[in-house]
Amino acid sequence: MGTDDKMDNKLEELGGKAKETVGRATDDEELEAQGERDQTKSNLKQAGEKVKDAFKR
Repeated sequence: MGTDDKMDNKLEELGGKAKETVGRATDDEELEAQGERDQTKSNLKQAGEKVKDAFKR
């Protein structure tokens, strides 16, 4: 997994956490759910990249 990919995925995860936190603080369920989806998507990408890395060895 390239460093750029790791950074992009981590930034997406952090952005999702921020959206979730703001959504929770403002009682915006849609924004909170969007943040959770962003985090899940990022985690799936990271897992996929780890699988690719494992097969490269």
